[in-house]
Amino acid sequence: MAGWQSWNPFSKRETHSRGSIVTYKVLTLLSWLLSIVVTVYYTVDEPHDGFTIRRRIWDQNYLYPSAFTMNHIIAEIYWVVLFILQFGYVTSLFSSNTDVVYAAAGVGSHFILNNLFHFAFVMLFVNSHFHIAELILVLNFFNLSSLYFRHNTTPRFIHVPVVSGPLAWTFVAIYWNGAIMVPHPHSLVARIFGNIFIWSLLVYGVFFIVTFNDYTMGFNLSVLSAAIGVAQFKRQVVAFQWIFAFIIMALLFISTATVAVPAMTGRDFRWRRTTAADQERAPLLNESAA
Repeated sequence: MAGWQSWNPFSKRETHSRGSIVTYKVLTLLSWLLSIVVTVYYTVDEPHDGFTIRRRIWDQNYLYPSAFTMNHIIAEIYWVVLFILQFGYVTSLFSSNTDVVYAAAGVGSHFILNNLFHFAFVMLFVNSHFHIAELILVLNFFNLSSLYFRHNTTPRFIHVPVVSGPLAWTFVAIYWNGAIMVPHPHSLVARIFGNIFIWSLLVYGVFFIVTFNDYTMGFNLSVLSAAIGVAQFKRQVVAFQWIFAFIIMALLFISTATVAVPAMTGRDFRWRRTTAADQERAPLLNESAA
């Protein structure tokens, strides 16, 4: 078992060898650039290679309207901010502070895998291979969920760009792509199921806020709920989906502020009585971790 832990890239380690740090630097930078390039390319361009026609990401979003169609402007802002924050994470691997480098390297394997999954999803999505794209999203959801529960005490500058930001997006994207994947995504039955499943965004966000006091997940999901709400309002004013989306956005934002404001002012808000073990699990609320 010790041998498995020694070479398993996803094992939790306190220290890293010089060689592994170099490997993380190279693979993290390359995979992150790959993720950015393919995302930006298929956001702005619609290439034709003579054999296949690939649609831009947001063309697919509007070509297949569903209960989870998102407003592309809000979603693009989300990704621009996320990529900028991820740049900060990547540069932390090159820090002169050993503790910072070790903390960044500790989540490096999951981040690299996330970037590769994101690359695969975009390529499949723009080629309309929605079923395989859904499988990729689900696999990445398990990857990021494992990362969250095994490394939920990471500093804020790591947690947001590597853990909560990608995880919130992947959770919503499973519904977004899944709604496109099913036959007749704009039908009444599909919209009824959409009216039901959209409430899982609230349940999922509240779980992290209450259990881990993680206001970053609440905020991320509130932004993505707003993206759904705006698109649904433009698509069909007389409908429940945009109303539900905005209610979820408001509830998540209020819950987020309830935790975030005290944390930023040096006071720790708790939804329930906690033990010392709970405090160790709560991510990012200790200002000294930043």
